[in-house]
Amino acid sequence: MTAQPTPKGAWTITFLLFLFMLVNFADKIVVGLAGAPIMDELKLSPEQFGFLGSSFFILFSISAIVVGFIVNRIDTRWVLLAMAVIWSVAQFPMVGTVGFTTLVICRIILGAGEGPAFAVAAHAVYKWFPDEKRTLPTAILSQGSAFGVILAVPALNWIIVNHSWHYAFGALGVVGLMWVVAWLAMGKEGPLVQTVATAAGDQRVPYFQLLTSRTFIGCCAATFGAYWALSLGLTWFTPFIVKGLGFSQQDAGWVSVLPWVFGATIVLLTGWISQVMLMRGYSTRGARGVLGSVPLIVGGSILAALPHVNGAGWQIAFLVVGSGLCGSIYVVCPPMLGEFTPVQQRGAVLAIYGAIYTLAGFIAPLVMGVVIQNAAVPLDGYMTGFTINAVVMAASGLLGLLLLWPNTERARLMREAAAQPKFA
Repeated sequence: MTAQPTPKGAWTITFLLFLFMLVNFADKIVVGLAGAPIMDELKLSPEQFGFLGSSFFILFSISAIVVGFIVNRIDTRWVLLAMAVIWSVAQFPMVGTVGFTTLVICRIILGAGEGPAFAVAAHAVYKWFPDEKRTLPTAILSQGSAFGVILAVPALNWIIVNHSWHYAFGALGVVGLMWVVAWLAMGKEGPLVQTVATAAGDQRVPYFQLLTSRTFIGCCAATFGAYWALSLGLTWFTPFIVKGLGFSQQDAGWVSVLPWVFGATIVLLTGWISQVMLMRGYSTRGARGVLGSVPLIVGGSILAALPHVNGAGWQIAFLVVGSGLCGSIYVVCPPMLGEFTPVQQRGAVLAIYGAIYTLAGFIAPLVMGVVIQNAAVPLDGYMTGFTINAVVMAASGLLGLLLLWPNTERARLMREAAAQPKFA
């Protein structure tokens, strides 16, 4: 089969959506980065702070599913614009004096606006690239999360240290509105939606069959473990550095960048290796399924050793490498789902996938907060929490290794759909 050419403007849109994800993750990290001063100012217990971190995800999954079905019918250009406006507006109340309840409400609204972000952005970028060319743009899109932290943490931490954590939220609101202006000027809908003309000949598959396929279940399971680690990094990594290891807020800001720098390297490397493997004739089972799952198992094993190493430097190194390896799965799962999902159903399937795995974002910070609250010494609580993270990551990687077979999924689903056309 001859590869389709990449439409003109595809990489411009990819860059804009990279910036979209960059702002998205800067919004996520700010509570964790300002965790110590927020806890001190509002007199929060670890359990309360864990709930604050989890509150971001209360409507996250629900909005992801709802918007996923919306983008099957409405241009992603306008959906992305509306989401970015919500993010920006939700940040400004924190500039003034706020209590715990107001902070929680704003984080819930922000989570509702950001829940569908990656799924909608991936759906949008896939309208610019044919299937065999999607792994690298997906990796770049995923890099927005890493660079959102790498670039935002030093700037936001400077604002927190020299001014106030309140102004860090306001700065993110302004940056969000700047992206809105850029997207209004340059954002477009991809021309490969016209290939949805081929959707007339692309048989619809019942959602029940899509969502119970082993590859869909494998993607949800594997990414759940990865997101457990990511959400702990967003909420608890900086408080661990400050309150667990005794670093200053200023030094913790620089240390907090390390997992994201390492994770960014893993994501880009995975995207490049996957693309090369596909070009050399490897099946997507190997070039996507195995390549994404094995690092989760290795990362979980490294995290399991974290409580048994001595010295802050070694502990940070094990935490950075162990949690950073989970990035591989984000690069490979959306293209795997895109392999066997009909175009007109892809937005919803990607959103439901996102809604399921991001449930880890609600559970993980809360579990960590409860564990720390009930530990005799806070450091012991952190170590127990990271051990739980290790078990979840390794188990999710094993499930991915067993279940991810995208190369055989499409033919099977199409056969089943053809046998039951009345339910399509």
